[in-house]
Amino acid sequence: MKKCTFISFLLSLTIACGSTSCARQTTTQTHTIKDNGITITWIQDNATPKTMPASLFSQEAQAVIDSLGMKESGIPSTISSFLVQVGGKNILFDTGLGLPDSRLLKALQSLQISPDNIQYIFLTHFHGDHIGGLLTNKGETVFKQTQIYAARAEYEGWMKMPQNQRTQIEKTVSAYGNRLHLFSYSDTLPENICALEAKGHTPGHTVYRIGRFFIAGDLIHGATLQILHPEFCASYDQQAEQAVSTRRYYLEYVRRNHLIMAGMHLPAPGFWEP
Repeated sequence: MKKCTFISFLLSLTIACGSTSCARQTTTQTHTIKDNGITITWIQDNATPKTMPASLFSQEAQAVIDSLGMKESGIPSTISSFLVQVGGKNILFDTGLGLPDSRLLKALQSLQISPDNIQYIFLTHFHGDHIGGLLTNKGETVFKQTQIYAARAEYEGWMKMPQNQRTQIEKTVSAYGNRLHLFSYSDTLPENICALEAKGHTPGHTVYRIGRFFIAGDLIHGATLQILHPEFCASYDQQAEQAVSTRRYYLEYVRRNHLIMAGMHLPAPGFWEP
């Protein structure tokens, strides 16, 4: 890749405005985009800088990572959630790590939104850096009025795993009780949100589309590497071959449909537009 082309690619990872209306990134690590009546805000959950170590990726990926100059420093990343505001509703996608290392609640406060003013939370999957913000350190619910949505395939897949891998999930599901809704991909979801099967990272990993926005979950862990080379997986992907197939499919889906990707591990400010 020519140097100027590669620099342009890196710039595309740090801003994704296009024809949309963009707000400045703030000291609370949020960034807002508006498009066709939908407002989406990236919320950085991690309090300290986050990178994905080169060691997370396969031996085959190491030469490419080295060529990107990221062998020692790691690949820029974040732990993020996204707030979507549409039709008078506040909708959160994933909840980050949870306290004490989470910035989610502080960011919501900076946006003048309390946990009780979140109507829906949609989960991409059940890893701890995505569901951790649902419970307090005492195991109590953070969101007292919110309806939670997750893919039935994700829940059922984790329930087949060893007990030590599903303890946090079971506590969370139990705490929210009948406010947690397990959906099938053919179900109609609130506010015309479309849930799409994206398995490979986890058994029922799910991506979402609303308008031009594509909520990617953990489709991408190291954007600078994986958008160029979707064949490389992070070790977090439970089914590597399936994860590669899924990643290739949805990267092309985003390009073909001229969407804006909102990724939970994209570097600041959390968006990528081809």
